[in-house]
Amino acid sequence: MSGPPVEEIKGLVYITDGSLAYAGHHLHQDSHPVHTHSFVELAVVTGGQGVHKSLTGNRRLQVGDVILLRPGVWHGYEECRGLDLYNCCFSTGLLQRELAWTREDPFLGYLLWTGPNSMQRRGMLTTHLDPETLKECVTHLDGLAQLRHEPVNRHRSDIIGRLSLFLGHVARAVATDLGGVPGGEGPAHPAVLEAMSLLESRLAHKWTLDELAEELHLTPRYLIRLFKAATGLPPMTYLAQHRVEKAASLLLHTDQPITHIAQTVGWADQNYFARRFKAHYGLTATTYRRLFTHRPVRL
Repeated sequence: MSGPPVEEIKGLVYITDGSLAYAGHHLHQDSHPVHTHSFVELAVVTGGQGVHKSLTGNRRLQVGDVILLRPGVWHGYEECRGLDLYNCCFSTGLLQRELAWTREDPFLGYLLWTGPNSMQRRGMLTTHLDPETLKECVTHLDGLAQLRHEPVNRHRSDIIGRLSLFLGHVARAVATDLGGVPGGEGPAHPAVLEAMSLLESRLAHKWTLDELAEELHLTPRYLIRLFKAATGLPPMTYLAQHRVEKAASLLLHTDQPITHIAQTVGWADQNYFARRFKAHYGLTATTYRRLFTHRPVRL
């Protein structure tokens, strides 16, 4: 197997060989154009220098910096001088299956599920690793990179294990930056986990707070309090973030009209959909599709 299993087509990057997870070095000189991804990406700076460009602004990078991006988020690099990024990528399918348990862990739940969309981060989360933690992370990423050459059916547990160890280090670094995460160090309330699952599985449903609370046999006020304590977000805001991510995926992977996509994710009001999409990605749905669309590619 030669070369990384990652391909870029008109600004949208894919894992092309069906890997559960991918880890590999990418060296950038000068600049790397704005693009987006069909997967979760964590970029760890292991050498050189450069500037990260995204909707949240430009950030000068240094060794030890980590950038997490949810699917659909666009970004690029400028002023690169030997910028060595150790990229770790995995699909949302992996997140929803093998890594579904992470939503119950306060640190990993914040890193992967709620933190990137809280505090106006628009699908991104950043942190910095001290030298010793960076060394530990590189060890796990090296192990993950080596596993790409092994049969997945025989090494699935090793892949998930290496990935989990790496993510654990990053999650603890984020928690240190914040002085803790929403929900503290205990597991999320079962009602919050059930609410998240309900909202994600029925995006097109015309949810109201009252209906969601009734499904969970809670009062709306108590549900909001539980949800915000565990995730940092109200439940309807959490729903909106997943709707906009799904809309971005449909824009990139299908030829469906934008009006139909809006209805598919639960926003029949086109003006409201347009405002929510632009607020999250900084681009209109039409512009986003024009910049990054392509013919559908299967992982």
